[in-house]
Amino acid sequence: MELLSTPHSIEVNNITCDSFRISWAMENSDLERVTHYFIDLNKKENKNSNKFKHRDVPTKLVAKAVPLPMTVRGHWFLSPRTEYSVAVQTAVKQSDGEYLVSGWSETVEFCTGDYAKEHLAQLQEKAEQIAGRMLRFSVFYRNHHKEYFQHARTASAETACPSWTLPATSS
Repeated sequence: MELLSTPHSIEVNNITCDSFRISWAMENSDLERVTHYFIDLNKKENKNSNKFKHRDVPTKLVAKAVPLPMTVRGHWFLSPRTEYSVAVQTAVKQSDGEYLVSGWSETVEFCTGDYAKEHLAQLQEKAEQIAGRMLRFSVFYRNHHKEYFQHARTASAETACPSWTLPATSS
């Protein structure tokens, strides 16, 4: 079987906080044969990245061939205001189940957008609902009274010392 040409002229546009549109050029002879696209998406790490969010972006997204441009959407692997790099490969699924694949395209970098106003409104609404179900802060100190805190303030000469620092005592 004839080899596939390498995709080129990658374009990423219509970028939101959780989606982007991608297109590329390929040889006319490949247009009819290609059955799948492999999209290599990598999150660019930086020193300020959120260490609590999962960092493992799926490195290969597999999609059945559709007319380009195609939209890649996924809030589970795309984060707002995050830099990514993307490259594509085209493939033909053969009768034995194996793929005949092209070379990888050039890598293109892009940054996802900030939350849309609708997303921010949903997040705020969710936070307000959760806040209504939370226990009042005073419940956690139910065994301590105002006098207890006043004693702690007076003993530390009105300064808030870290728990490991003892206030100086005069002898």
